[in-house]
Amino acid sequence: MPDAENPKPKELDSQDTPSKATELSIEEFHERADHYLGELLQRLEEAQENDPAIEVDYSAGVLEVTLQQNTFVLNKQPPNKQIWYSSPISGPKRFDWVVSQEGMSEKEGCGIGDWVYLRDGSSLTEIIRKELGVDVSVDDEVPR
Repeated sequence: MPDAENPKPKELDSQDTPSKATELSIEEFHERADHYLGELLQRLEEAQENDPAIEVDYSAGVLEVTLQQNTFVLNKQPPNKQIWYSSPISGPKRFDWVVSQEGMSEKEGCGIGDWVYLRDGSSLTEIIRKELGVDVSVDDEVPR
């Protein structure tokens, strides 16, 4: 049981924070990023049906969400193979695809993965859940 009502978050040690992105071809990057952004767009549109104060706009590969007078922007950056996220809450971050658990029988790049900010190990999925209130399931099974 924690000593305080609001315990200090666990500090990441170097073993918990990924040090590099998983190698992806440009095609794999587009598949994973498009799948993730598509799932996020679907969840946001579902949330928008229940709360008309949420504004969602997806155009030219840029997803813009306005929530409680705050604007959040997500977009793919193919040259870097990253998803960039700009938030008035957490600031700008650049997320790389990182596989956290690879099975010995699986090929490289497969396994359980997520979009991760390599500087602090934060997950885009967790940040989206906290800041936008939607849950995007992390699923490495991208349709081919």
